[in-house]
Amino acid sequence: PQENHAGTQLAYVAMSTPGYESDKFNLIIMDLKTGERKNLTSNWDRSVIEFSFSDDDKFIFVTTQDVGNKNIYKIDLLKGKIKKLTRSGKNFAFKSRGKQLIFLHSDFKMPTEIFSMPVTGGKPQQRTFFNKPVLSKIKMGDYQQFSFKGWNGEKVYGYVVKPVDFKPQKKYPLTFLIHGGPQGSFYNQFHYRWNPQIYAAEGYVSVMIDFHGSTGYGQKFTDSIQNDWGGKPLTDLKKGLNAVSRKYKFIDTTNACALGASYGGYMINWIAGQWNDQFKCLVNHDGIFDNRMMYFSTEELWFPEREFKGTYYDKSANYEKYNPVNFVNFWKTPMFVIQGGQDYRIPESQSLGAFTALQRQNIPGQLLYFPDENHWVLKPANALKWHDEVLAWLRKYLK
Repeated sequence: PQENHAGTQLAYVAMSTPGYESDKFNLIIMDLKTGERKNLTSNWDRSVIEFSFSDDDKFIFVTTQDVGNKNIYKIDLLKGKIKKLTRSGKNFAFKSRGKQLIFLHSDFKMPTEIFSMPVTGGKPQQRTFFNKPVLSKIKMGDYQQFSFKGWNGEKVYGYVVKPVDFKPQKKYPLTFLIHGGPQGSFYNQFHYRWNPQIYAAEGYVSVMIDFHGSTGYGQKFTDSIQNDWGGKPLTDLKKGLNAVSRKYKFIDTTNACALGASYGGYMINWIAGQWNDQFKCLVNHDGIFDNRMMYFSTEELWFPEREFKGTYYDKSANYEKYNPVNFVNFWKTPMFVIQGGQDYRIPESQSLGAFTALQRQNIPGQLLYFPDENHWVLKPANALKWHDEVLAWLRKYLK
C-alpha cells in the first residue's frame, strides 16, 4: 500500500478470488478519514502491477502487462480516465518528479536502462547507457509482433525474433519457445534466463506465442486455461506455427525444436504425446510429467486445486484428461530433460519420470541435473552450463 503525499488517501491492489494467484489485481483507493473505498479499475480489463501517486496527488501511475508489453498508464483520480503513456517493451520501477516520469525500460534488443518522459505523455528519452560498451560489440536479432486466429477463432499474439545477420532469402531453423505459468507471457523484455537473442546469435529464428491462459490480454483470456491445460493452448500453438509458416517464408518449420520450462515443460511432455510429428527435438526444463504425482508432491497444493477444480481424489478425471504420462506410448521425439534438485514446485521425480520414459522406449534423451538450483537456474556458472548444453542439443538436431 502507498499513502499519498497529503496523507489523506491510501492506495493498494486487491484480488477478488482467494487462492487464485492469477486473478485480476484491482487498484483500490481508501479515504483515510472516512474509510470509504473506491475501485479505480473495476471497468478496466487489466491487472495492476505497480502504482505510485503523482507529486500533486491528482493522478496515479500504474504498470500492467498489455498485449505483449508491460506499459505505464496514468489514472486521473478525479475523472477516472485512464491514459496510456508507454507503447512497447517492459516499462517499470517508475517515479514522478515534477513534470517528468522516471522509469526503467528494456525490450528484446535492449537490457534495462533508465528512461524519462513528460508525465503528460510523449516520447520516452533514454537517460543512461550503462550497457553501451558491451552492446557495441554484440549483434542482436530484430523482432516483430504478429497475431493470428487461435482457438475458436479468437485473436492470439506472438513474437518472432530473427537471427543476427538476417537474410530474407534464406531458410532458418526454428526454436519454438513456450512460456511457463501457465498464466504468464513471453512479452517484450530483455529476459535474463529465457532470452531469444541467445538463439538468434546461433542462427535460429525464435517464435513465442501467448496462448490462451496468458496474461496481458484480459482476465477472461487468462482464466480460459483453467481445467484445459492441454486443450486451447495446444490448439493455439499449432495454429500459431501454421500462421508463421505462411507469413514468414524464411522460417523452416520442418527444422524446428520446441523448448519450455515449468508449464512450458509440461507442454513439451504433452507435445511429445500429442504432436509427435512436428519437431526434430524437444527441451523440457522442470516440466510436469504426471499430474497425479504432481498433486501429491508439490509444495503449493492450492495451485492445482484451483486449476483442476478440486483435489486429485475428488476430481481425478480433470487431472487425467491432459496428463502427459498417459500418452508416453506415442513419444518418439528426442528430448533433453533438465531439472533443479531444490525445485519443490515441480519436484525432481517429474523429470526423472520423463527421462525414464525416454530411456525405456529407446528414444534419444539427455538429462541435465543441477543439485543446487531450484525452479530456476540462477547461479551464473550453472546458467552458462545450461545454455552450452541446450545449444549443443539444438546443433545436434537442427544443423
